[in-house]
Amino acid sequence: METIVGVIAAVIAIAGLLAALGHAGYLALLGSAANKRAGGAPVAEYVRGRWPVAGGTTAAALLALLFTTGGPVLDILGIALAVGAGSVATKALRSTQERYRSGG
Repeated sequence: METIVGVIAAVIAIAGLLAALGHAGYLALLGSAANKRAGGAPVAEYVRGRWPVAGGTTAAALLALLFTTGGPVLDILGIALAVGAGSVATKALRSTQERYRSGG
């Protein structure tokens, strides 16, 4: 039973980490495009303001993944931390995408 909880915790932690890295990657791409474009200063400033959120959620997701190497109690804490970091990162990514969505 302990192994099953460990595997489930690891999968959830990896999913949370992927969500956080997705947000950071999107900010990196958006910031790069804004810096290359004339008049992109407001977007670049917005991106610089969002980096603490991306860094914090990535760090929390990495910590959650580290927790999954411990026992069942740490697995549960890792699950909670990964779900929290992943949901915050996903919400922040959607917010950024909605703000700068074009086309459609």
